[in-house]
Amino acid sequence: MTRPTFRVHLQTHHDGRMTGRMVPSAAVFDAPPVGYGDDAEAVLSQLALAIEESSADMAAYHWREPLALRRLELTVHPRTVVGKRVVIGRRAIPVRIGYLWAELRSGGFKVVVPPMGWNFVLEDLEMAADILRQAVATALLGEHAADVYALGDVHDEQVVEWSPTLSRRRSSPPQRRSAAPRPVLDAIAEDLVEREQRRVGRRLVGQFDFSAEQPLLCRERPRSMLLVGPAGAGKTAWIRALARWLGKRDAEGPTPKIWATSADRIVAGMKYLGMWEQRCLDLVAELSGEGDVLYFDRLAPVLAAQTGRSSIADLLLPAVVAGDIALLSECTHEEHERLVQRAPNLLGLFHVVRIEPPAPSAMPQMLATWQQREHPHLGVDGTGWRRLVQHLELFQRDLAFPGKAFRLLDALAKLHPPETPVELDAEAVSRDFASITGLPLELVSDAKQAGREHIAARLRAGVVGQDHACSTAARVLTRLKAGLDDPERPVGSLFFVGPTGVGKTELAKQLARYMFGAADKMIRVDMSEYMLPGSAQRLLGVGPGTRSLVERVRERPLSLVLFDEIEKAHASVFDLLLGLLGEGRLTDHDGRLVDFRMTLIVMTSNIGVARGTAVGLGGDTGDGDVVAAVRAHFRPEFFNRIDHVIPFRALATADIRRIVELELAHLAARTGLLRRRLRLVVDDDVRDALAQAGWHPTRGARPLKRVIEERVVAPLAVAMSESPALVDREVFVVAAGSPREADLRARGAVVIPVAPAP
Repeated sequence: MTRPTFRVHLQTHHDGRMTGRMVPSAAVFDAPPVGYGDDAEAVLSQLALAIEESSADMAAYHWREPLALRRLELTVHPRTVVGKRVVIGRRAIPVRIGYLWAELRSGGFKVVVPPMGWNFVLEDLEMAADILRQAVATALLGEHAADVYALGDVHDEQVVEWSPTLSRRRSSPPQRRSAAPRPVLDAIAEDLVEREQRRVGRRLVGQFDFSAEQPLLCRERPRSMLLVGPAGAGKTAWIRALARWLGKRDAEGPTPKIWATSADRIVAGMKYLGMWEQRCLDLVAELSGEGDVLYFDRLAPVLAAQTGRSSIADLLLPAVVAGDIALLSECTHEEHERLVQRAPNLLGLFHVVRIEPPAPSAMPQMLATWQQREHPHLGVDGTGWRRLVQHLELFQRDLAFPGKAFRLLDALAKLHPPETPVELDAEAVSRDFASITGLPLELVSDAKQAGREHIAARLRAGVVGQDHACSTAARVLTRLKAGLDDPERPVGSLFFVGPTGVGKTELAKQLARYMFGAADKMIRVDMSEYMLPGSAQRLLGVGPGTRSLVERVRERPLSLVLFDEIEKAHASVFDLLLGLLGEGRLTDHDGRLVDFRMTLIVMTSNIGVARGTAVGLGGDTGDGDVVAAVRAHFRPEFFNRIDHVIPFRALATADIRRIVELELAHLAARTGLLRRRLRLVVDDDVRDALAQAGWHPTRGARPLKRVIEERVVAPLAVAMSESPALVDREVFVVAAGSPREADLRARGAVVIPVAPAP
């Protein structure tokens, strides 16, 4: 008979890290063991440790049958807040969820849905998709949108067979020598000294001097150390160089090991109260008296409360105070300032090592050295190196030198594969920088002109009837090109105010297209979802699968952030926005700073318009009245941080017609029409009818897209699906019942009739 083994369901998230969940073969009452780490090996080592630490019978996780994976696609309606009431929203979110199945010897199919914790048997496997689609949709109906999106965070998943080698769990920490086994450290930490001796990772650039740190580290009881410096300054490279130096060290006295771990790895897989605390105590027992160092790449999560008010630091602090163990960690200057206030006792135990970024003038030589070692096929002349450093100073402020420069050089090497050697001058560097970042070349390059009117014309190409708004927004971008924007604030903060459906959101999208290359570079936050007390903290959430504002900006620092219907937000939200607009930074729940200095902030509202008289087609509300209404609504300290309050006027009849032209042009460029080489010919009277039906007295031009979808796209889709041979033809869109329709049909033309507006 086949020997039973375990099965582990592995999921890879958007950041490349993995979650592993043991798959039960029978019903279990407790949550299955879970591991989280950088790769499958780290996850499985955590699961092995969780099994050893668990008193539960693991027979319920034994499998003899092969287990396969399938994916299920469905849509879910999450809950939202409307009028201060929690309701199930109309918006449908697509979700892909994996399920596992095995054919049983006794007949039937066992089906397991790891994300939901379900385990059941079906008579026929073909039933699974329909049954699971209904069950999952019902289970998620009305869940928070963030919880639903977390399921979509998975980029890849697999199921693996696993037979771990387990050691006996120690009943009590024994008195050991260095050769004694260290099961906890081996499972959740990595020896950096040994790793660097194997030369795992990129080569290092620069000189490192450890003469000041040697007396503190290479003694019987090492001193705890804290590296303080901006992100990208080289703190992690300093740690790697230290581990390499310790591995080469040939001297009398102890040579410590550096055990690298993280808060996530310590608490991963913990199911029961007290389990992670016991793991911390086991870490202390294994490290005490050994002269080794425990390294955390980030200190803030170590101080964060895990259960109740206890943190990992609380468990380690007594041993650190007694000198039994030593810690090594990193933080930024801003995090260090907060730690001085939050944890002065712990901070006083660290010897602080300041890591300052090199001067920009030193970067060309460092980059040339890096290029010769890592990318010898890629040549950059002296002017190119200077231009690269200049671009990074101006357009990438969230990271420090040299880290951001090395990353950009790696990206340049990917643009120019090693098949053919290439030499880049200053203008070539500017072109490649624009390609990598998505910024327009005319905004990046000194050789390209991009005055206010030029940029305004680019914006007006996609926004109709708001010339003044486009011109004002263009002023902000010319300030950025000239390098005259405040480097300690966002690129700009614009407040769009006007009636509904006049182009406020469309101008935000057009700004995102111009600045960052695509409308999807816009991060949209619906402020009606943040109108309740305490909701502001959701903007700062962190963790796997979290799609909060800070996580999205951390992933994409070059972006436009749109706060839609800003006036609906709770007062606590504006307290956060004061720091964002004034200093270009927010602090997430882990205490890390998130840099907003390369974001363009746009806020929309209909304040003033809603208070005034109803705005009809082509009507206007005085700009001064609207600005005064905005000033009166918000606190002075918030209003004064806004660069420009930009009123939007109501649309005229000619504007609606121009919008129809734009929407029809977008329709003609859709993939289905291009693939079949179909060309739309839309009569003028149809365009007029669409313009009339697409405008609403209170919603402006917002209904227009729906009208075009219903009256043009839907019948066109039917015609294309019914006639696969409809290729390389003109498609005439005409008024229904008109003489032109009859004439075209008589000539055998393809006709899409559009009914007149009701």
